[in-house]
Amino acid sequence: MKRGKKTGLSPVIATVLLISIVVVIGMIIFLWARGFVKEEGMKLGKNIKLTCEDVDFQASYQGGILSVVNSGNVPVYRIKLKIYSDGSFHTDELSPETGIRAGGTYTKSVSITGDRMLVIPVLIDGTGQKMYTCEDQYYEVQL
Repeated sequence: MKRGKKTGLSPVIATVLLISIVVVIGMIIFLWARGFVKEEGMKLGKNIKLTCEDVDFQASYQGGILSVVNSGNVPVYRIKLKIYSDGSFHTDELSPETGIRAGGTYTKSVSITGDRMLVIPVLIDGTGQKMYTCEDQYYEVQL
């Protein structure tokens, strides 16, 4: 009995398939891992997280009027309010129409009940795409 000639994949095709599989697996791992890394935006030529250190503002709340004065050089996009009452807190966000420019003032009539409030600046990167809340840079207001 005569046996036929057995053929397999040629070494070139096997190598191309192996490289293709490795590249596809590498891309899958890269895209999966990219979800764990938070991209930070840039503002004023540096990482937006580091720009928070340059934010300088004061806030006051009297007679139902919240007043925020931006005395620094970094424009503030929004204001996040963290209001503490009876051992818990809730948050609220104020969106000034044009933000609070350097040297600018923002006043808003708001009804706030609680013991104290943290006024936290929210910045936006240079592209206008990513917001960053400066949790470590806040102004505390007693109510």
